[in-house]
Amino acid sequence: MEGEEEEEEGLVTPGVLGRRATVEVVGHKAHGAVPKPGSMVVGRVTKVMARLASVDIMCVDSKSVRETFTGIIRQQDVRATEIDKVDMYLSFRPGDIVRALVLSLGDARAYYLSTAKNELGVLSAQSSAGKEHYLQHQSSTCQSRDGTHQWTEMQCQ
Repeated sequence: MEGEEEEEEGLVTPGVLGRRATVEVVGHKAHGAVPKPGSMVVGRVTKVMARLASVDIMCVDSKSVRETFTGIIRQQDVRATEIDKVDMYLSFRPGDIVRALVLSLGDARAYYLSTAKNELGVLSAQSSAGKEHYLQHQSSTCQSRDGTHQWTEMQCQ
């Protein structure tokens, strides 16, 4: 039987001089959305530290995720200008809902995210008085009452 396949108890094995066996790998049916560089994500801020904010990613490109993914918004990725003046504690609070862009896969634990565009940033926040505020367009509501651009104040319209 050299050079032929042998069948034993339902298993097909190649013979000594036989052909290579073909293996089919079948994965799970649906993994859900997975972040990748360039994806837009929506997530909840879970922790704020001096140089970064941690985010639990809930949606990727408007599709909900089935697994837990963590993102990190670093101080230098909060906004495009005046990077050295970013105060993470004034920019984010735990519980804020943010829209961000996936920059890279980051380290083994988290994706690197950016909010450095007008259409990105905090979508929903709770004020220090405990009232919840929803933003329709961050660029149109991120101004102080006197019209000057402020990074830490919002005017609800």
